[in-house]
Amino acid sequence: MTNAEKGAERGTRARVARLILEHGPVDAAALGERLGLTPAAVRRHLDALVAEGMIEPRTARPRGQRGRGRPAKLFIITDAGRSAFEHAYDGLAGSALRFLAEHMGEDAVARFARSQVSGLVRRLEPQMREVPAEQRVRVLAEALTADGYAASASTAKSGGEQLCQHHCPVAHVAAEFPQLCEAETEAFGQLLGTPVQRLATIAHGDGVCTTHVSPRVLAAQRPPRHGDADPDDGNSRNAIEKNKETGR
Repeated sequence: MTNAEKGAERGTRARVARLILEHGPVDAAALGERLGLTPAAVRRHLDALVAEGMIEPRTARPRGQRGRGRPAKLFIITDAGRSAFEHAYDGLAGSALRFLAEHMGEDAVARFARSQVSGLVRRLEPQMREVPAEQRVRVLAEALTADGYAASASTAKSGGEQLCQHHCPVAHVAAEFPQLCEAETEAFGQLLGTPVQRLATIAHGDGVCTTHVSPRVLAAQRPPRHGDADPDDGNSRNAIEKNKETGR
């Protein structure tokens, strides 16, 4: 294989890893369709990424009656795979927050976390006032993607909408300091103007950060509060396990 061919091979493999990061869990057929690759080519790249520890396979949970044959295999990004995309400053950030907590208390960490997401709120609030309410989750997902979170928006089967972040640049730090996730959730509620509920986070070991956005009718019935969750949304709670698995 020539150097040019090796470079092309590495580039395609990186695209496969990026798609799994952004859309995982995902199967080989979906990857091949998105990239225009043959099943054999997809399998070659997947096998290499698994061997490198960048991704790992999971067996899809059967839904309803399935025919004979092996269960579908889905692929997700690993912690090592995420680390390959960034996390260069995790150690420094974690040390700084530990110093802050030790010398100024946990409340100082929470205030710092809110200050970090305040820029997102200031940047998006004018735009959110201009777009229809039903487009706000999509606009937020696009802004988060631009910030490196590989976000997507979709309709939730349990009602309302769902915001998924397939990547988190601060996941390792947020695992130790959940105030970062809490402040982010508050910001989402403020920007969307409706109750939101965090169902899963990469920081806690889930494959995708998943936030349920309550239907607009609930916001009309009750004024939204920063980071407000909807404790009565039983359907959302019943969907937690499904959302953790699919990120959809």
